[in-house]
Amino acid sequence: MIQCRGITKVYGDFVALDSLDLEIEKGDTFGFIGPNGAGKTTTMRILSTLLEPSSGTATVGEYSVLEHPEEIRKLLGYMPDKFGVYDGMKVWEYLDFFAGAYRLPKASRPQAIADVLELTELSQKREFFVEALSTGMRQRLCLAKTLLHDPQVLILDEPASGLDPRARIEMRELLKELTRMGKTIMISSHILPELSDFCNRIGVLEAGKLITAGKVDDIMATLQSDRRITVKLLREVEKAAEWLQNHEHVSDLDVEPQKSILRFAFSGELDDLALVSQSLADPTYGLIGFEEDKTDLEDLFLKVTEGIVR
Repeated sequence: MIQCRGITKVYGDFVALDSLDLEIEKGDTFGFIGPNGAGKTTTMRILSTLLEPSSGTATVGEYSVLEHPEEIRKLLGYMPDKFGVYDGMKVWEYLDFFAGAYRLPKASRPQAIADVLELTELSQKREFFVEALSTGMRQRLCLAKTLLHDPQVLILDEPASGLDPRARIEMRELLKELTRMGKTIMISSHILPELSDFCNRIGVLEAGKLITAGKVDDIMATLQSDRRITVKLLREVEKAAEWLQNHEHVSDLDVEPQKSILRFAFSGELDDLALVSQSLADPTYGLIGFEEDKTDLEDLFLKVTEGIVR
């Protein structure tokens, strides 16, 4: 659905993007990870036909960003990291204005507006003036505007930036719903936990270069050979720790006796790990928890960008 080949963007002597190769399949929710200034917004503006690359090619839905920008704008919705809302306009008037900009037929605009208001849970704010909305509601209004023409592809640049924790959670749930609707989504953030629970693929951008891209689990597998395991027992924690310490595949054992928790790295195969869990399931220990630690995107980002400087 989205493809970049050798995309480069240069401003004078500054290279904002350096030979970016990237592919996002239809239905993917792709998390674009990187610090401020890494080149995320530049990439998104190129894909949204708002900025021309210095070299390279990019396509969205098989349309070239250089040769068919109008076709791309029909199937794409872009939400910038900074956007303007218009004081003196009611919520429905704001959406009606953009429905016209998207060239929606007048007869279909009321239903389109009602649909996006319901999806973003802004129906009750329909008659409110835009300037009366909270920051979180303005963010949702901008997303509602982005969805008016029912785009197949969504490019969302820092959609939760500046939101309080509750508004951030609400935005995340809305994005999950868009994922369930089958939209192809490219979303950027430098707040990594925002992306970890609903992106099926990620790309890490640093200093204008794509460091890695793919499924989170696959990327982690290339960075670490060991699984991280957390075990919680009811009793005999020290005895279990002694047994684990002598296991050939166990290393980096950490014991929290006051919490009855053991953490360790495991280098064996899944069958070997199953045998460990069976041994700890002995009534002697009272096993009540045995799980592999969830991938930490912040750790992943630090590992893949280690030593890289702008």
